[in-house]
Amino acid sequence: MKNKYGNTIELLAPAGNYSCLKTAFYFGADAVYLGGKEFGLRAKSSNFSDDEITEAVNYTHAFGKKLYVTVNIFARNADIDKIKNFALFLEKAGVDAVIISDLGVFNIFKTQTNLEIHISTQANVCNSHAAMQYAELGAKRIILARELPIEDISEICDSLKGRADIEVFVHGAMCISYSGRCLMSKYMTGRDANRGDCAHPCRYKYETYYALQEEKRLGQYFPVEEDANGTYIMNSRDLCLINRLDELASAGVASFKIEGRMKNEFYVGGAVNVYRRAMNGENFDYMLELEKLPHRPFTTGFTFNDNQKEHIESSKINLNYKIAAIVLEENQIRIKNKISTGDEIEILSPSANNGKTFLFNGDTASVPEQVVSIDCPFELEPFDILIKKARSDL
Repeated sequence: MKNKYGNTIELLAPAGNYSCLKTAFYFGADAVYLGGKEFGLRAKSSNFSDDEITEAVNYTHAFGKKLYVTVNIFARNADIDKIKNFALFLEKAGVDAVIISDLGVFNIFKTQTNLEIHISTQANVCNSHAAMQYAELGAKRIILARELPIEDISEICDSLKGRADIEVFVHGAMCISYSGRCLMSKYMTGRDANRGDCAHPCRYKYETYYALQEEKRLGQYFPVEEDANGTYIMNSRDLCLINRLDELASAGVASFKIEGRMKNEFYVGGAVNVYRRAMNGENFDYMLELEKLPHRPFTTGFTFNDNQKEHIESSKINLNYKIAAIVLEENQIRIKNKISTGDEIEILSPSANNGKTFLFNGDTASVPEQVVSIDCPFELEPFDILIKKARSDL
């Protein structure tokens, strides 16, 4: 898929660990983004040690793909020396770009390395002037705030005149603060979301004791829905722009980004598989495939203003299918969740076997990471993912 400037659009996938990185590339990602053990806003993800980053860069480049590293915390003085050392390491490791939100961190990478710099969505770029300012400072890509409508995205792309690319999120979970600058976690639990340690208090259950009414707008009430469990007014839906990719391409977007550094191989592989096929022009029911992945109800967010309500009534994720195993070789699989004799197994693959099903006829396997042999009527490939319907009692 190309954008309106004739450039091929990148599909960018999350990699919370090495297995997800390999999965993303197998299913068709052009690039991945990942974090080191510090500075990356996903403290609870497995993340990558320095040695693993070096290994990941070599693996990525062997396939002609790209790897970006997040260094997008809002740094404090105590972080600076460590970030300087990390910057030198990342340049030596050969990463393709770093993702930054803080101007001080930007300056470190700009003055001490030759690495390409991408501006994080955390920087809240919402207008052409801000985008141009970052471009003039030397940024090669701007990841726009998720609050922007498609008209603004198009104007910003045009305003840059090729001086920097524009990247947008097209799929995944969203923060109630959208571009991510939230103080709730720090206030309620002491865990700082702006340093990668969010406790996700927007997903908690709350009870309402008073109606919400602004003092100068008497009689106008904010609609708060509450059931026996409380209210989830701060609980954002999941973004899904799979049916609007052509419009984003026409706006000039250079990279489509999938959220999910906390997600497993099933989520990463499944999302990349659908978006890759859609970007390649394959005609199939995209939403049917995406509904299989763990997700909250979908929305197009502010990008297309489809008059969908943004909050949902529960924090519960729709779990229609779950990962059963990952294929190691044609007849060997690594168990991720219990598989019992007679279970219907579906294949998730970039090959023609995608969506095919068969009955598991081996002995029940229930030990995570256990390697077992399998009889399958279809030819399985390494990194294919086996999934099964989730049961309500599991």
